[in-house]
Amino acid sequence: MQARSALFDLYGDYLRARGSRAPVAALVKLLAPLDIAAPAVRTAVSRMVRQGWLHPLRLASGPGYLLTPKAARRLDEAAGRVYRTGRGGWDGRFDMILLHEPPLARRDAARLNFLGYGSLSEQVWVAPRASEELEAALTEAGAKFERFSASHTAGSASIVDQAWDLRRIGQSYEDFVTTLRPVVKAITPRSSDEEAYAARFQLVHAWRSFLFQDPQLPSSLLPAGWPGARAAGFFDKHALRLRPAADRYVERCLQSAMRGSRVGFSDS
Repeated sequence: MQARSALFDLYGDYLRARGSRAPVAALVKLLAPLDIAAPAVRTAVSRMVRQGWLHPLRLASGPGYLLTPKAARRLDEAAGRVYRTGRGGWDGRFDMILLHEPPLARRDAARLNFLGYGSLSEQVWVAPRASEELEAALTEAGAKFERFSASHTAGSASIVDQAWDLRRIGQSYEDFVTTLRPVVKAITPRSSDEEAYAARFQLVHAWRSFLFQDPQLPSSLLPAGWPGARAAGFFDKHALRLRPAADRYVERCLQSAMRGSRVGFSDS
């Protein structure tokens, strides 16, 4: 697990609801159970500041970092997809993008994948739902484009097959459950809050990776017995079960960082 992606997970899943800010000492403490060392955390934080995701500020407990508005919007959108909230039913239309000057750089293509778009060719991208971030993403990439809306027709299955490898995505969901089952099953009522937090963090981190793979197609466009549905049930069950212990651990780390800062200040 890379420090930068872990920080996105930490802010999105725990700190967003706690003011979107934390002292750097707490960030280090909260990523330690994931075997991410303090120097890696500090390096990743500095990089995220340069990229406009975090803003340094002085907290009562010492140096800290706040999510920028851009980061808050991105994490809120990601959380809605991770927990499948705030999204209504499908209106039966695809959002289609025609690029004038293909191809996109790999980083820009990955961003479109994150927004739910798959490619029919280097020039044509499609998504089951229009993303509000798309135009900004393509403008930043320096791409000229046209945007269309296409109705669901008998040929939609062909569009889906070309844009996304559902067999590979389905296998990834099955692998997710196989890999994470022993991790979460190992957490029992006798486990510590830190152990529950680390297990839940791994669960959410692995699940969040599907944001770059799965456009969350409507059920009418998915094959029967779609593995993603079973994987979602598995994720929901254990993310909810482990949440109370994980929240207790986060609160203790935040409070400990504040106490430690006060002690250090009085000793100086």
